[in-house]
Amino acid sequence: MKIFAFISILLLPVITQAEMPITRGSMLALSCTGCHGTNGKSPGAIPTIAGKSAGYLITIMKDFRDNRIFSTVMGRQAKGYTDEEITLIAEYLTTYK
Repeated sequence: MKIFAFISILLLPVITQAEMPITRGSMLALSCTGCHGTNGKSPGAIPTIAGKSAGYLITIMKDFRDNRIFSTVMGRQAKGYTDEEITLIAEYLTTYK
């Protein structure tokens, strides 16, 4: 019985992750993971975006897209998104702290 409980606890994160619905926001946010890490948690020098507010992420993405902030990569990435898509990405990323 103890072994079953231990194995259940180990599998809980896997089951929980598998049950998360795939949304348009989660699909769009996949393009962020290459630089900003899985679920926006950067393992290196690129800023972590997990835990930021949706308002902040929306503003910064639109600033990159509209050339109000210069960047070598983010401006080109953000240009491909509509306002609606930026909002969906921001709302998805705020689910991770």
